[in-house]
Amino acid sequence: MKKICLSIGYPIKHSLSPLMHNAAFKKLGIDDQFIYLSAEVKPENLKMAIEGMKGFDIKGMSVTIPYKQVIMKYLDKIDKDAETIGAVNTIVNKDGKLTGYNTDWTGALTALEKRVKLKGKKVALIGAGGAARAIVYGLTKKGAIIKIFNRSIDKAKQLAKAFRCEYTDLKYLDEIVKMDIIINATSVGMNKDKSPIDKKFLRENHIIFDVVYSPKETKLIREAKQKGAKIVYGYEMLLYQGIAQFELYTGMKAPSETMRKTLED
Repeated sequence: MKKICLSIGYPIKHSLSPLMHNAAFKKLGIDDQFIYLSAEVKPENLKMAIEGMKGFDIKGMSVTIPYKQVIMKYLDKIDKDAETIGAVNTIVNKDGKLTGYNTDWTGALTALEKRVKLKGKKVALIGAGGAARAIVYGLTKKGAIIKIFNRSIDKAKQLAKAFRCEYTDLKYLDEIVKMDIIINATSVGMNKDKSPIDKKFLRENHIIFDVVYSPKETKLIREAKQKGAKIVYGYEMLLYQGIAQFELYTGMKAPSETMRKTLED
């Protein structure tokens, strides 16, 4: 019987994780042992889904919007990084014990550091959810100077307090003109006609990172490219966090180039 790995979220139809992981299983010749699936889980069924992970002996689970924080209370153990972040995007089932990890922060950092050294850089982060928490954690470790912009001031304040950074309301987005790096850590870009930022605030010297990977070119990314800004795509974060997930699920070194080509095709 094949070992099952699974992505859950609400919605989940945008997920590219099954494609990426199944390509990796095939590359290593273990597709007869592992299969990766996805499942849309409604909020009222989340606890049942986690119980099912034990009941059906699902080996690994990727957790996406909107469950990265709320899911923590259903797990047996939380990795130190994930506990500090306050969000889980990866669950490993070992002998019926569920351990939560966070690979988002390493995924985001790796993607960004391919473009820029982060120490001392001024970063505008839009959003205060699970993905934002992971990114702030990583940026803080690298010595970046972070300001959080969010629609809900209370959530922004909580995140800023946890990681000792600044925060403000989204209505003050004009401040991003002075920033080096702008990161959208919200789901806004999933609508190809919407951007969290008015293009008049974008500059050629900016580095723009949108965590949304479907569509690959969000409205924010398209408009940033028109201004000549450097781009970090959401699929790059997906790739690097997925490599870390794969190794947690299988205990094997991930075929990173196969995973990259699968996402780029």
